[in-house]
This record gives sequence, C-alpha cells and structure tokens, in this order.
Amino acid sequence: MNERQDLGIEVTVWRGSIPESRHRVEAVVADASGRITAGTHGCDVVTAFRSSAKPFQLLPFVERGLAERWNLGDEHLAIMAASHSGSRRHVAVVRDLLERFGLEEQQLACGTHDPLDPEALAEVRRDPSSATPLHNNCSGKHAGMLALCKAEGWPLAGYELADHPLQQLLLRTVGEVCGVDPATIVTGVDGCSVVVFGLPLAAMAVGFARLAAARPDAGPRERALARIRDAMAAQPYLVGGHQRFDTELMEAAGGTLVAKIGAEGLECIAVRDARVGVAVKSEDGSARGAAPVALAVLEHLGLAGPEVLAAMATARRPVVRNVRGLDVGRVEATVRSGVPAKT
Repeated sequence: MNERQDLGIEVTVWRGSIPESRHRVEAVVADASGRITAGTHGCDVVTAFRSSAKPFQLLPFVERGLAERWNLGDEHLAIMAASHSGSRRHVAVVRDLLERFGLEEQQLACGTHDPLDPEALAEVRRDPSSATPLHNNCSGKHAGMLALCKAEGWPLAGYELADHPLQQLLLRTVGEVCGVDPATIVTGVDGCSVVVFGLPLAAMAVGFARLAAARPDAGPRERALARIRDAMAAQPYLVGGHQRFDTELMEAAGGTLVAKIGAEGLECIAVRDARVGVAVKSEDGSARGAAPVALAVLEHLGLAGPEVLAAMATARRPVVRNVRGLDVGRVEATVRSGVPAKT
C-alpha cells in the first residue's frame, strides 16, 4: 500500500434474492505517520469517537505509572478499555478495581443499564434491585478515571464534566495521539455521561495505527500504548464478552488484531503486523453494516489471514432471521479498489 487506494463499499441487506436495504459505510486505513493508505471518499467525515476512544482515554493513567502503583494486571487494563457485557466476570473485575482504588460504585457517573450478557440480564430481571453501575459497559473506564483523579488530587465529584481537569487532559491526549489539534476537536456528552470527541474518521485510524505500532521499548507514550494494546489482546473477553464482535475478532486473530467498537456503527482496529489502523463508520448509525465492512476491508487489503477470516465467516456475512428463527437473508459487504474520490 505505497499509494492511497480509493475504495468503494457497498452493503446490501438481502431478503432471499430481494435487495431490501443498503447501508452507506465509510472506511479508512492509515499508518502511524498519519498517511492515509486506503479509504472511501468520505473518510474525513467528522463523527463521534464514542467507545472506540477508550484505549486513549486510559492512556494517561498508564503513562503516569498508575498501573504499577496499584499492581494491575492485563485483566484490569482490559476492563478499563472495555465496552463490556456486564457478566459476572466483568462485574467482578471492576469491583476489584474499585477496592484497589479505595472507591465506591456509587461514585461512578456512568449510570446503570441492563447488562448485555444473557445470564446477568436474567439475574437482573429476576431481581431488579441487583442492577448496579458495575453492569454499565463503561464502568471499567469510569473506575480508571476516578482513580486518576484520586492520584492527581483532583475533585472526584464532577469528573465527567467537560471543564474538569481530567476531561481536559483526555481531550489533549486524544488529539495528540490521533494527530488533531485539540483546539479543533468538537465535544459532546457520551452515553455514559463523560465527554465524547468529534474527530475525522481518518484521525481515528491514525490513533489505532499508533496503537498497532507502539513498541514496549520506546518512550513513555509508546510504552503505555503498547501496554494497553497487549492487555486488550491478552484479555479479549473482558474487552467485550460472549458473542461480541471485538472479542471474537481478537480471539480469532491471536493478538495480531486489536479491535474496539464504538456506538452508532463505529469500529476501529489496530493491525499489528502491518502497523496500520482501520476505522469504519456506518453513517446511519447501524451496527449491522460495520462489522461486515471491517472484515471486508481487512480481507480486500490482505490485512487478515485466511484463518482469521474463516473463523469470522458468520460476522463477515451475517444471516438475517425472522421471528421464527428461519434463515431468510443475509448482509453482504463488498469492497472495490480504484473507485475515484468524489470532488
């Protein structure tokens, strides 16, 4: 990929032989220098980084030596970078973090929602009073944010607000890693109440390229990025959960790919061997098209081996089922090169 490849992407939802729906999906591949190596014509679209930003929101915590201070393992860092399913294991690791940090779950500003894990959801449905902020898919991230505030002597109350020193630090960090002037980053409020960053999709790919290329024997920032990446790769279940795309892709790739989903049809992947980042965004916000496109891009550009693609075949062409569970269609993503960019 010495020159930029212009990509054309089509995502069609088939009901039998009827093309029923189409998703417009943008994708971009970049290297750690900031160079775009492949992309659709809309790859500079500005969108919300959502949970795909979590590895970089964790970065100051690791950079400042706090993982060593609290003797944290891969499972702790993985859960802090996770959008987890709220299973018993996920909740247990977050609870362990809070105990290590000397914090209480009531201090988490993320709120409570139903867990995605079926067993945990059944437990909460049987006993609604058992639902806690620990079930929130962002609870690990919030635990880490509170711990960083505690270490820096910053107020714990209001840590999620845009004018808090923590969120100002995270804004600068995300901008630096993704190659964007922090002053140009638009912000909003994420689903879990912390600040969310508006970035070009291409900048997200640059951030994940730097995550992919980070060396554990380099400077402090690269060492911290490598530690986060390796923890996610070592503990893929904690990053997502059962039947979650990120978890399944990382398990299939054996650590060579590190994936992080974001809400509203966003998917970002660090490709370690090629030292590039991939960012995919379904413009209508549907997650249905994002995973097939991410896999189609990896396949088209030779960024994932046949064993990985074979293991991910179900996610590559998801089946459409009706209310009786019958197989009535499929979602199909195709990628072509040589598609001229629109002007």
